[in-house]
Amino acid sequence: MDPAYLPGDGGLDDRVPFLARLENEDATALRALGRELHFEPRTPLIQQDEPSTHVLLILTGWTKVTASAATGYQALLALRGPGDIVGESAAVTGRPRSATVTALERVRAVAIDHRAFREFLVRCPSAAFTLIGLTADRTRAADRRQLAHASMSVRERLATLLLDLVRTHGRTTADGVEITVPLTKQELAGAVGASREMVQRQLKDFRDRGVVATGRRTVVIVRPDVLRRIGRLDA
Repeated sequence: MDPAYLPGDGGLDDRVPFLARLENEDATALRALGRELHFEPRTPLIQQDEPSTHVLLILTGWTKVTASAATGYQALLALRGPGDIVGESAAVTGRPRSATVTALERVRAVAIDHRAFREFLVRCPSAAFTLIGLTADRTRAADRRQLAHASMSVRERLATLLLDLVRTHGRTTADGVEITVPLTKQELAGAVGASREMVQRQLKDFRDRGVVATGRRTVVIVRPDVLRRIGRLDA
């Protein structure tokens, strides 16, 4: 994949995961506080509005972070994978979960009781500052996406999202670059703030133009240069 076809930053996954930010001894000590859990694809790891009892360190596999509105609309907020931490905000503040985290594939994670997690942060100020930095980076990325979405059409937002996913989850094949994380059309719609029907129409147009090829939860990017032009990423 030619790097010139790819956006700069601000994508769904554009950050260094929490464990990679910690010193090795701190990461090892944190993992030792918990117990390992396994989740099958499409299984919730944590649920929105539930009380907080633990944080999760993802060891392998990818998850989606979603939030549901009172109307039933579900927004895809982020993808979290190996080395990431989820559920930390509720554990620190004591508030109910603000989002649902669901496995997209088989996931291994370490669950750490929220009291043990908070005590670890008190004992290890460098880890606490690392967590603050991670939170700030996630907030900044979310703000940038919101600003970009406000100035783009759904077509442009979808093109930009697909290029972000190519950058973070792309695998070169004979047919193009396959997005390896399995997202449904509803999840793509939730990521760009649109209806499933609108995203389906845009994907059909992209298919008809030979820009992408799609299957059940699979997308192959055939012409990233066209997506880049649509997303106004040539400037």
